[in-house]
Parts: sequence; structure tokens; C-alpha cells
Amino acid sequence: MAPVKSLTATVHQRLADALTATLPEAPPADPLLRRSDRADFQANGILALAKKAKANPRDLATQVVGNVVSGDVIKDIEVSGPGFLNITLTDKAIIENLAARTADPDARLGAPRTANPGTTVIDYAQPNVAKEMHVGHLRSAVIGDAVVQLLEFTGENVVRRHHIGDWGTQFGMLIQYLDEHPHELDHKTANDSDSEASGEEAMSNLDRLYKTARKLFDSDEEFKTRARLRVVDLQAGDPATLAIWQRFVDESKIYFFSVFEKLDMEIQDADIVGESGYNDMLDETCRLLEESGVAVHSEGALCVFFDDIKGPEGNPVPLIIRKSDGGYGYAATDLSAIRDRVFNLKANNLIYVVDARQSLHFKMVFETARRAGWLTDEQTKSEIKPFQLAFGTVLGKDGKPFKTREGETVRLVDLLDEAVDRATAVVREKDTQAQLSEDEIAERGAQVGIGAVKYADLSTSANRDYKFDLDQMVSLNGDTSVYLQYAYARIQSILRKAGEVRPSAHPELELHEAERALGLHVDAFAETVAESAAEYAPHKLAAYLYQLASLFTTFYDKCPVIKPAPPKDVAENRLFLSDVTAKTLHQGMALLGIRTPERL
Repeated sequence: MAPVKSLTATVHQRLADALTATLPEAPPADPLLRRSDRADFQANGILALAKKAKANPRDLATQVVGNVVSGDVIKDIEVSGPGFLNITLTDKAIIENLAARTADPDARLGAPRTANPGTTVIDYAQPNVAKEMHVGHLRSAVIGDAVVQLLEFTGENVVRRHHIGDWGTQFGMLIQYLDEHPHELDHKTANDSDSEASGEEAMSNLDRLYKTARKLFDSDEEFKTRARLRVVDLQAGDPATLAIWQRFVDESKIYFFSVFEKLDMEIQDADIVGESGYNDMLDETCRLLEESGVAVHSEGALCVFFDDIKGPEGNPVPLIIRKSDGGYGYAATDLSAIRDRVFNLKANNLIYVVDARQSLHFKMVFETARRAGWLTDEQTKSEIKPFQLAFGTVLGKDGKPFKTREGETVRLVDLLDEAVDRATAVVREKDTQAQLSEDEIAERGAQVGIGAVKYADLSTSANRDYKFDLDQMVSLNGDTSVYLQYAYARIQSILRKAGEVRPSAHPELELHEAERALGLHVDAFAETVAESAAEYAPHKLAAYLYQLASLFTTFYDKCPVIKPAPPKDVAENRLFLSDVTAKTLHQGMALLGIRTPERL
């Protein structure tokens, strides 16, 4: 079943047809349709068209109005100002269109699937082995997961990749230190029954071990030499060294999975392909770059230079592929990953959800891959598009990077646990009639707390910094997930209290202004999802959902649904509007990775 076309799309098409009928010799023109305070929609495209046709805008607009098909969908269309068109829809069209989309058996609420899906590889949630996840990992995980949900909903083939840090000098350092201090890592193993507890304890010990080994590495030249030799053993596949490294990786993964579970994110082991996964490709990557002339030798290192990238003194800043000591930099791994994702996974798009501070690195990596010819599909000659979805910094209430009082980076687990605790207190406080059991309060607290953290991140444009304020995040007032969750739960309560009166569309009824505003906003769901997915912009969907909840609040205040009881047909129609709003909130929040409890 094809998705129901939105009213926006229908009006847009009718105006485009009218423009063509008015100026048949002109190329197809965009009516530039948008929502308006003066009417339901306003079209501004006639001004540009009149300029090209050297016609009077108002006269041209009047001609266009005469060619617009109206009556069933468009109630009224008038010329305004220098040639704007103000368009008002029929009440019947609003309700009929919403009724058709709620009848969709796929429950997509009018959102179409892309006609020509490609394959997108998205690189996000990249923790480091043997290091605890901190607040800096939050944004990559949350933004990346929302983009995955949006793209998959539109029909794109999505391949998840978690490029964990699991290779390099730090592991030679760790392994050598543990070899010399065998009792330092005394903790539960990954086989203990309480996997979450053991995972967090294991990671805490590994993190402590890493910091201790790093101090020794930085202060003791002899240990540094031994650690670097151990890196050689690791890269050469020495069995004993690999066994210890694998232990670090396995225990770290248990911890990663526990954190992602707290975040209510699904992570599969097959999606985790860290730096080590490309180790066998590094030599060939360097050889191909060197043979093609893309990379050259400079002071013993293999480098790529760029005319537009220079240091403070005007000297070229190269991308170092292989260091002068023969070791590989991050660039070699990232370029090998591009080769794998393009030639093996057949990706059309590559998305990297990575801190904005790494923008220069990825700019150079992408340009190097282009020069090497790795970002062109050999069969279709089409461009494979890499894109860094760069995100800003999480700030504290003081506007500075979020730290503990001691100046340490905040552990992600601690932050999430505190959010859940705060939210649980809010849920318990709101449950004035003791309708929820303790287990239900705990479950709702987790859903509200994690939703609050995710929404605070996703409601901000990714490239902007945002302040982490738990008090605001779990507030029932303002632009928070709790406000949206409460709106959804309130609608479920209304539907339960309605008794035998059930939601039913009545297109014959005249709508209140608040009913029209709510219905027209629900209608915009499909376009909003498509735009958010195309632009990798979850914040646009979040803004839409907040406005939806706000419009429902206005509707509920001005249009009685149950008390005082309106006529049966009016009550049924208002319950229908409430129900379609709830369905839209539920689906929209799910695309952001946020739960919508039935009761709060």
C-alpha cells in the first residue's frame, strides 16, 4: 500500500500544476509553499517566476489562482501583497487525510520509503578498549543511533560500524606493564554471573591500570622502549601478547554493552570493527597511495600534502600515513576503513559521527581518498559521499566543558545513573494516587531519565555545544522529553477515560482553530521525517515533536474531549485527533530512541 500523500504535498503539486498551466513555455517552477500565520499555507514562488517572465507579479498570481484545482482540498486561495498566495484548506480534507494515514497497515503515518535506497555506513559510538566511557562519548552514541533509526525508517540500507580504539602503542604499554606487574589487575573476570557489575568493575580496573601505565611510559625511557617492543610483538601476532590483548578487548566489550544497554541502544557484536580490524590492510593502503603518487616521503614518513592546509608559520601540514619509525597513524586506519566500506560493503554514503575537533583530520582523509579514486563507483561513475556529522561539546551549567568537581572527565555511567535517579524521583512524585508499583516506578524512571539525556542532546543541532543540566532535563515544563512523554501518557489516559466513546473521524464537522492547527501539524510528520533523515538532523524531528505536544496542550485546553461532554460525534472526532497525535508522538520519539510510557 502506497503511503497517503500529505496535504502539503497535495497542495504543492496543485500549485505547481497551476504554474505550468499559466506559463506552459517556462520550465517547471517551485511554488515555495510554507506554513503561514495568515492562512494555512503561503506560496512565495510567483515573485521569482514573474521576474524571469518579466510579468507583473500580482497579475501573474491572479492567473495562477484561476488555474488552481480547488474545492475538495483547497477551500480558499487569495492573492496577497506583491504576489503571495494565501491558501486555506477545507476542514474535511484535514480529517480525511489523517484518517487515511492512520488506516495505513504499515503504521508509517504517511511517511514514504525512499524510491532508490542506497547503502549508508555510519561510524558512531566509538569507545576505547581499556578506558571507561565518559560524557564525551555520549553525543556520538545518541546522535548516531537516532540517524540510524531515521535512515532505516525511510528505507535506506544501513550498516552500523563502531570503530573502537583497540590497537596501537597504548596496548603495548598496557600489556608490558601488566607483564611486569601481574597482580595489578586483580578483579572479577568476564565469566562472573553479574555481567554488568563485573563489566563495570573490570573496566574500572583496566582504566586505573591504563593511567598507571601511562605515567610510567611518560617518565621511564627504559619502560617506554620495552613497551614499544611489545607493540611489535602485538603487530607480529605473538600468541602470548595477543592473548592478553584479547582479554582486554573482551572485558571492555562487556562493559560497552552494559553502557549501551543503559542508553537503551541495540549494539551487535558484529557491528564492532575496531582499529585492529583493518590491520591487515595497512601495508596495501600505503602502497596504493605511494604508487599513485597521492602520498610522498617526507623526512622518513609517508605523507599527503594539501595546498590549502598550512600551519601557523605557513608551512604545509601533512596527513601522516606512516610514521618515520614505520608505525601507522590514525590516517592509515581510517583510509583502510574507507576502502573496506566502499569496496566490500558497497557503500554509497559514509557518515562519521565524530567530535568537531577532528574536522581537519577528516577533511584531509576524505580528500586523500578522493585523490586515490576510492570515492568513485567504478561501474556507475557516481560519487560516494563521505560526511562528518561533527558535534559540539557537552558543557556544564557554568558553560565550560563538563567536568567533575575535581576537574576529572565525568564517567558516562555515573551521569546516566544520576539521570535515572532524578527521573525516578519525578515519576514517584507525580504518582500521587499510588497507581504504579515500585517495579513500574523503576521502569518508568529509567525510560524518563535516559529519554531526558537523549532528548537534551538531540534537540540541539549537532554542531552546537549544549549545557548538561539534569534539573532542566527532567522538568515537566519546557522543551524536554518528559514534557513529550507526559503529553503521550496524558492522551492514553484520556482514551482510557473515554469509556465507550471511541476515536472516530468525522470529516463533516467544522473544526475549531486549535483542532485545525493540531491536524495540520500532524500532517507535516512525513515531510519532517524525510527532511531530518536527508540532512542527518534529528534536532528537526525533536523540534517538530515539541511543537506537536504544545499544540495538543492548546487543543486540550480549548476543545473539551470528555468533560464537559461535547456531542458524541464531536467527542469521537476529538478523540480521533488525540489518538493520531499520540501515534505520531510515539513513532517520532521511537525514531529518536526514546520510549513513551503509557502511564506517568
